[in-house]
Amino acid sequence: MQAVTTIGLDLAKAVFQVHGVNGEGAIMIRRALRRSQVLEFFRCLPPCLVGLEACGSSHYWAREIGAFGHQVRMIPPIYVKAYVKRGKTDAADAEAICEAVTRPTMRFVPIKNVEQQAAAMLLRTRELLVRQRSQLANAFRAQMSELGIVGALGMASIAKLADKVRDPNISPPPVARLALLEMAEQIERQRAPIRVRHQGR
Repeated sequence: MQAVTTIGLDLAKAVFQVHGVNGEGAIMIRRALRRSQVLEFFRCLPPCLVGLEACGSSHYWAREIGAFGHQVRMIPPIYVKAYVKRGKTDAADAEAICEAVTRPTMRFVPIKNVEQQAAAMLLRTRELLVRQRSQLANAFRAQMSELGIVGALGMASIAKLADKVRDPNISPPPVARLALLEMAEQIERQRAPIRVRHQGR
């Protein structure tokens, strides 16, 4: 039996699909793997070309599988779609990845190391918190305006609006006050930017 030369691996949360062919393109492997079986499967397999779709966990799997001596390439999902021959299933996706990864003109996604992923995670987290803070501030202003209390634009005015909520002379009904103060406190907690902590500091 000829050795497997190329594998398409369809990633998933729990059950992964593997499609492997030999040098002549004959199907040698077509099976499902549980998440816990994936690394052991590739550890026992002679080095070959492995294709993955670039997705949320693909950089992790590419690094781990590559550590066993396999040549791992990640493909943008949009480029895999053209190679799906039948209805979209995990098995069909694995077969399409297996074929797409061998195309000489295929474009691949560079595999990120852990440090590169950490840096990207920091940026995404900052963006998420800024977006959430802006949504909270806009909702806070809108609800305050429904009570006839308005303030200037900008995050600096949120503290002044919160002070008005606490003012017993203009305080809104207790239930509204509770909701508004909770929003103001959430905004205040998100004011401090995320900073990179360097070792030794």
